[in-house]
Amino acid sequence: MLQLGGIVVLFACVFGGYLMTGGSLEVVIEAAPHEMLTIFGAAIAAMLIAGSVFNLKKIGGSMGQIISGPRWKPGDYRDLLCLLFLLTKTMKSKGLIALEAHIEKPSESSIFKRYPKIMKDHFALDFICDTLRMMTMSLEDPHQVETAMEKQLEKHHHEALIGANALQSMADGLPALGIVAAVLGVIKTMGAITEPPAVLGGMIGSALVGTFLGVFLAYGIVGPLGARLKAVADEDSLFYHVIRDILVAHLHGNAAQVSVEIGRGSVPGEYQPSFQELEAALNSIPPEGA
Repeated sequence: MLQLGGIVVLFACVFGGYLMTGGSLEVVIEAAPHEMLTIFGAAIAAMLIAGSVFNLKKIGGSMGQIISGPRWKPGDYRDLLCLLFLLTKTMKSKGLIALEAHIEKPSESSIFKRYPKIMKDHFALDFICDTLRMMTMSLEDPHQVETAMEKQLEKHHHEALIGANALQSMADGLPALGIVAAVLGVIKTMGAITEPPAVLGGMIGSALVGTFLGVFLAYGIVGPLGARLKAVADEDSLFYHVIRDILVAHLHGNAAQVSVEIGRGSVPGEYQPSFQELEAALNSIPPEGA
């Protein structure tokens, strides 16, 4: 909702200021439809030329995040800490063999089923299970595991930023496409050079609307939306960093509660549970089978 409010304020300030100085919206309204078709249509066409089917699907799938915001909320971080506490505690107390049943079929795991939102995130689920699976195959060097996890995080984050990068590329190109539209308007005006000055003035004004729309869309709407999408992707990626930090801390030989406390330190400040809140959440976990 904050983004919609920002767009309303943007239009009110830009066009309100224009009207307050005695400007008329008639020329802008008349020229806007065909100028928008030229500018925005060309920008979308450029995105299609530069993209791939995979990228276009990622772009389409990420647009909703502009309004919905980050996927992971405070309760989700607490659930993640509890989930990893149970998994690392199982490894410590029962050994890797007891863990295999949970990571090979997480959909049937009594541990994973307690946290359905995390289970629905394919990357989070695979990230946890694949890392634990490496541990069961005797890969217990913390540095090697951390390097492998870092590569997965880097790849996932690169893909998560496809939508934001596409919007930023569009924003970078819109001012130039606005100039293209304006030049076409000037060409049209030059073809009617014998018309009276009043007619020529209207035609030139209509052409300049193209330059205005290109800059306005780039810096007022598309660029900020791209920045918002990048911020959401950056924040969501921190959820997976918590997973990395806890599992690496476990490999360093820490107790389950210590590993989870290390992971708590990686939770974003506005979502981070206090030590007492985390302890209460861990103590409230029902015993297995309950």
